[in-house]
Amino acid sequence: MRFVTLRVTARPAVPVPTHGNHGKGDAMATVTEPGAPAVLPADARGRTAELAAIRALALDGPGEKATKAQRARGKLTARERIALLLDEGSFCEAGQLRRHRASGFGLADNRPYTDGVITGWGTVEGRTVFVYAHDFRIFGGALGETHAAKIHKIMDMALAAGAPLISLNDGAGARIQEGVSALAGYGGIFQRNTRASGVIPQISVMLGPCAGGAAYSPALTDFVFMVRETSQMFITGPDVVRAVTGEEITHNGLGGADVHAETSGVCHFAYDDEATCLAEVRYLVSMLPSNNRTPPPAAPTADPASRRCEALYDLVPADGSRPYDMRAVIGELVDDGDFLEVHEAWAPNVICALARLDGQVVGIVASQPKVLAGVLDIAASEKAARFVALCDAFNIALVTLLDVPGFLPGVDQEHGGIIRHGAKLLYAYCNATVPRISLVLRKAYGGAYIVMDSQSIGADLTYAWPTNEIAVMGAEGAANVIFRRQIAAADDPGAMRAALVEEYRQELMHPYYAAERGLIDDVIDPAATRGVLIASLAMLRTKHADLPSRKHGNPPQ
Repeated sequence: MRFVTLRVTARPAVPVPTHGNHGKGDAMATVTEPGAPAVLPADARGRTAELAAIRALALDGPGEKATKAQRARGKLTARERIALLLDEGSFCEAGQLRRHRASGFGLADNRPYTDGVITGWGTVEGRTVFVYAHDFRIFGGALGETHAAKIHKIMDMALAAGAPLISLNDGAGARIQEGVSALAGYGGIFQRNTRASGVIPQISVMLGPCAGGAAYSPALTDFVFMVRETSQMFITGPDVVRAVTGEEITHNGLGGADVHAETSGVCHFAYDDEATCLAEVRYLVSMLPSNNRTPPPAAPTADPASRRCEALYDLVPADGSRPYDMRAVIGELVDDGDFLEVHEAWAPNVICALARLDGQVVGIVASQPKVLAGVLDIAASEKAARFVALCDAFNIALVTLLDVPGFLPGVDQEHGGIIRHGAKLLYAYCNATVPRISLVLRKAYGGAYIVMDSQSIGADLTYAWPTNEIAVMGAEGAANVIFRRQIAAADDPGAMRAALVEEYRQELMHPYYAAERGLIDDVIDPAATRGVLIASLAMLRTKHADLPSRKHGNPPQ
């Protein structure tokens, strides 16, 4: 046991324990404990020195032993994480001296300052954000009544101030010793997550375990970041899974970063280390508005708005059956080729990304012909629908790039509810009031063409390249349906089919068919696409659209 003696007054003082995690490694400082009956220092200097000693204990936390244990797990401390996230010297802590008031199961003798969560506000690139960070060194970051009250307060402050809320999660769930009070604390967090949804950006950064009901708070937020190997999320852990189903699985196998980034879709971004993860959180914040009443932050760019994109002629093959990487197209169009892809590893047949065009933030939804030919399926529909809703909530204009052959056929898709899941994307676009521009690069067939922001569901401007084919289905499939009898009766069915396919293509699928009927606004030179998009978005920047008066819609489930 170590002692720190502060000679701040000649009068006797009361030792104050630092109360390390689980009561181990306690240190003592000869300062007056708040609320103790002892005689306090007589003057302001003495009181201020006493405050400094108490604050030092709060900043130090449970001591070096607990810090070493945290680092042995490959994790930073809560304060180190906040320092990486926020601009240097900008953090203002709230509730640093709060301590729990529970008394059962040994808690009365273990009352550390902060109660295992650090809350406050600071800036990211000069813009205010609010943050709370679990301190795993204290009670394993478990949530109790006081811990929850601190989070509730900072969430309320973020909503009132209209500033983003970032949670740095590294906690062991509800504090069992506090019983139902801890569970009620989670309820308060969930209620505030829901109230803030679509009003301020909410970002969850998973830097350790998150189990049970605690996992629902990140699921209610706009973005979830995870770090490989050290962060996990699940409702029931491996031990419960083993007991109930007999399945053997590790923590990372059940709820690790890659599982949630690739399989479940719970995680939007996964990184190898905390420093990279927090740097990317800062980058995301730089692309988002502070709240739903302000536009996204613009940024100066040296990339000319009129820059021609000659590379697009070769990036996109005219043959609709040949795959290509839509990421290369996006990189050619946006400022400096820089964009942030959301949910990159989940449902990769559709791309959702934040980028800038002439310094203005846009949300890009694009088919990915490199994966499953760019078809829409259940996961892709859900991914794009939520991204469209997010952009609409935060005043981010939408650009949709189409090269889509339709919805993925199959028994699994139909039984899995492709109808209702596809309707989510349709609903999201129809409900969006932000500027919306769609561009058909090559093919756009069937219901997928309609769903991906066609003019008929409210796109403000629709463009197409000279390579576009907009139709109910591909020419081969259409000819097989329309001319089935003629093909079957022909002496040479193959030749007849080829001739009829070409006839259908020339009549109904030539690049100007949709333009002639006003279903697209213009057919444009691919190399001029960047300039056309920028000019169109500039015109639409003052767009205002009202939705019908209603409490809320009832989106497809």
